Amino acid sequence: MKKRISLQRSFRAALDLVWEMWTSKEGIESWWGPPGFEVTVNRIELRVGGALEYVMTAVGADQVAFMKQHNQPLSMTLKARYTLVNPKNAASWMNLADFIPGVEPYEVETRLALTALDRDNTRVDLDFDAMHDEFYTQMAKQGWEAELGKLDEAIARRLK
Repeated sequence: MKKRISLQRSFRAALDLVWEMWTSKEGIESWWGPPGFEVTVNRIELRVGGALEYVMTAVGADQVAFMKQHNQPLSMTLKARYTLVNPKNAASWMNLADFIPGVEPYEVETRLALTALDRDNTRVDLDFDAMHDEFYTQMAKQGWEAELGKLDEAIARRLK
């Protein structure tokens, strides 16, 4: 059985808005991706078996340097397929990890659960498979933690 990583965060926003930020092209593009990266959603089919395809591009100087140092392209297309869609409650998807030099592609499952704490506050529970080694697992964890911070900022911008 694969090791799983779990993160939890609360947001000062209604459940509808938090769901939209996770499941719409505009929402995802406003925060997805680690700091120093931009994301463009090419395809989103929010249904079981539906695709999520996006391009993640390094735009920050440090991120560009990191990608070059690790012989990674500055832009990469990432592909996922939804395995669960329960509107305003939960979603799960399988990402294809096919971007790691010298490692055979494999799938990583991510699970999202949303809980309305009250009218204006929503809890996000995120859990995902560990990667093939501890370095990449820690990179994924740090990436999601940073992305959740970006989500908080994107929500604050939307609510202004």
